[in-house]
Amino acid sequence: MAKYQKKTNYREKYPGVSKEIIEVLEKSDRQMEYLQYDIKAERCRIDSTSGTVTYLPSREDSYERLLEGNKQFPSDDEDVDDAAIKAVMIEKMLTCLKRLSPEKQKLITALFFDNKSEHQVSRETGVPQRTIHDRKIKILAKLKRLMNE
Repeated sequence: MAKYQKKTNYREKYPGVSKEIIEVLEKSDRQMEYLQYDIKAERCRIDSTSGTVTYLPSREDSYERLLEGNKQFPSDDEDVDDAAIKAVMIEKMLTCLKRLSPEKQKLITALFFDNKSEHQVSRETGVPQRTIHDRKIKILAKLKRLMNE
């Protein structure tokens, strides 16, 4: 753990430096002290009336000590409920996509499943990019309506 160090007297160390720079140096020292000592230091608090001593752990704790204290950490894995909802939504989306006309299905497939840009689809089909964009917006609105049914 970091140990507390005596503060540097910047006025003696750098006599020709301006007052503002000295203030910045002192402020940065205080920030470093906080980061290296205050966060990591463990404390004891003594209640003078009852005579009880309470232990206050450091704000920054080691992973090993947290495990010893049986602290629980959130899992990085996807939650089972979220996975089930996602699977149902994907299934519903695919059902809604099948209800579209073949041209609309082809456009959505190209844009979202084949990761093509509107410009690429426009060049391949000969349809202006703005028309492709407008069709995409209408199709997405229709899919949204179908999903909410």
